[in-house]
Amino acid sequence: MIDRLVPIALVSALLAACSPQAGAENTAVAEAPAQAVTQHPVSGLEVVPLTIDTGEQTHRFRVEVARSREAQSRGLMERPPLGDDEGMIFPYKAAAVQGFWMKNTPSPLDIIFVGEDGRILNIITGEPYSEKNLISDGHANLVLEIRGGRAAELGIEPGDVVAW
Repeated sequence: MIDRLVPIALVSALLAACSPQAGAENTAVAEAPAQAVTQHPVSGLEVVPLTIDTGEQTHRFRVEVARSREAQSRGLMERPPLGDDEGMIFPYKAAAVQGFWMKNTPSPLDIIFVGEDGRILNIITGEPYSEKNLISDGHANLVLEIRGGRAAELGIEPGDVVAW
């Protein structure tokens, strides 16, 4: 009898270990399929899918999510250039006028400010190492950084819809 109980107890323990903890929240699950969420090898940040719909075409990116104050302060500083379909997002709980700079960032970036409705407010290409303050044209609750010049290459403009 004990021999039959050991496998049952083992299976029960394994199943319990795979279950989500009570009260634990994972907002990425609601925003992206679990199999699509990974961790960036350099930053250690969560990587999720993001799309930009221009009305004529949908562009797909894989973006690092800078959720914490520390990750947002660090951004893409001292990092190699982004690939064509890579980026980083900075989500904010409350929409506000956002300001970014390129301090210690060695490659140009398109900084895309996104309003609460998911539409792009404005796009500014930041120059490497610049400390110039780059400001959103209104209240943004999401900022997306992609390789500098990429938005123009893809025809991405204010008014296009961002989803992640």
